[in-house]
Amino acid sequence: MPSNRGVAYMGTGKVEIHSIDFPKLALGNRKCEHGVILKIVTTNICGSDQHMVRGRTTAPQGLILGHEITGEVMEAGRDVEFLKKGDLVSVPFNIACGRCRNCKEGRTGICLNVNPSRPGAAYGYVDMGGWVGGQAEYVMCPYADFNLLKFPDRDQAMAKIRDLTLLSDIFPTGYHGAVTAGVGPGATVYVAGAGPVGLACAAACHLLGAAVVIVGDMIDERLAQARSFGCQTIDLKKEASLGDQIAQILRVPEVDCAVDCVGFEARGHGKDASVERPATVLNSLMTVTRAGGGIGIPGLYVTDDPGGVDESAKTGNLSIRIGLGWAKSHTFATGQCPVMRYHRQLMMAILHDKIQIAKATNVTMISLDDAPQGYRDFDKGAARKYVIDPHHMVAAA
Repeated sequence: MPSNRGVAYMGTGKVEIHSIDFPKLALGNRKCEHGVILKIVTTNICGSDQHMVRGRTTAPQGLILGHEITGEVMEAGRDVEFLKKGDLVSVPFNIACGRCRNCKEGRTGICLNVNPSRPGAAYGYVDMGGWVGGQAEYVMCPYADFNLLKFPDRDQAMAKIRDLTLLSDIFPTGYHGAVTAGVGPGATVYVAGAGPVGLACAAACHLLGAAVVIVGDMIDERLAQARSFGCQTIDLKKEASLGDQIAQILRVPEVDCAVDCVGFEARGHGKDASVERPATVLNSLMTVTRAGGGIGIPGLYVTDDPGGVDESAKTGNLSIRIGLGWAKSHTFATGQCPVMRYHRQLMMAILHDKIQIAKATNVTMISLDDAPQGYRDFDKGAARKYVIDPHHMVAAA
């Protein structure tokens, strides 16, 4: 049987490459005839992974990380009808059964059957069903016909694999944040956070026809990356209020739509930029979004945060100004992106050169052995999206 290696979380600030079991078409003691075994082509390091690695969740030591997966089908179960050996596929980070009420309504991020603890599951993530992650050489994916997106042409896909690898999570997630915020032609948009999801969201806003996309962050390198594809930027370390800085760009201190691409480890603005203030982003977005505007919240918020700044934050209780949002008739959209709602359309946009999402997010290829260093560099705020090439298939191409 072939060997397998994966990226394991081994405690706060520590990830290691471990030998792990080669995946089987099995769920517990029963055969998983609806699953496939994939040879990983690319697998990405996500900001959500960093929350675990920083010790900000209850993730157990030994967890194999990785929910952003693109792979080649090596073996398919008896009940898999539409995928075959050799097919290249994108794997939504949401694991969905395709049979429950939520899946049938297109809410695949909150499938009712794939996680005994709560609705919704993902590969290699705390409290998300115990599924083995894909920052590895091989992985098993269940309900394959329903979940996996087959690329129509292998050579075309490999030529654009740096872009297509982002279909498993951050491109649909950023797009979902923009769509749920109401971004459309002529809109003015503020995107909080210039990490990979924020950059993907900003690029998605352009794809949706926004007139002005403003990105706020505290890391100069990330702000420069946002400017590289036509965004306006705001340095949140400055003392001027967010509204005042927006007014310098738009002549009014508000936007039509706003997207939170930061989540629960948010910091204050201005003089509080070095201090964790987990409600800062949500409150600032309500302040600068026009009355009747929308706020998309793809940024991660958790129910258990051992490193929270106070007892309330440790259980996900934040001091948000809901009265302000209510008074301004804001709409709020939260939760995991249902990747399958968008990934085929976004694949077509990539294949037909309507967007260069890898360039926008500064995709940087690394080997599996370099993953621990990738985590360290990403944690320092590098303006890069690290993508692991475990079998050197991308390098060879």
